[in-house]
Amino acid sequence: MSAFESWHYLLVLAACVVVTLPLELAGARVYRRPRRLAFALAPAALFLVWDLAAISAGVWAIEPRYTLGVRLAPGLPLEEALFFVTIPVCALLTFETVRRFRIGRRSFGRRSFGRRS
Repeated sequence: MSAFESWHYLLVLAACVVVTLPLELAGARVYRRPRRLAFALAPAALFLVWDLAAISAGVWAIEPRYTLGVRLAPGLPLEEALFFVTIPVCALLTFETVRRFRIGRRSFGRRSFGRRS
């Protein structure tokens, strides 16, 4: 096993963050709205519990060679818990950016016919 393999899962999550973080800086405003962010992460908590139950029941397992070996619960690697935070945040950043782009584009394409004074 190479040393790189144990960083595989964490590096993929880091790549997701690196790719989407500029979207926040470009105006997605996800991190500046903690309530909305909490709503986006709430379902992830349910999936984390489901994941823990499935791992405990032996339904699936996370390949240990692709993780650092830090466990938050029996069978639950740190990277798996981070997955349930990282992916919803990256998805929300992407959604907000596309939504802002579409709204801006729609406004740009319309002609404003105001009342004449």
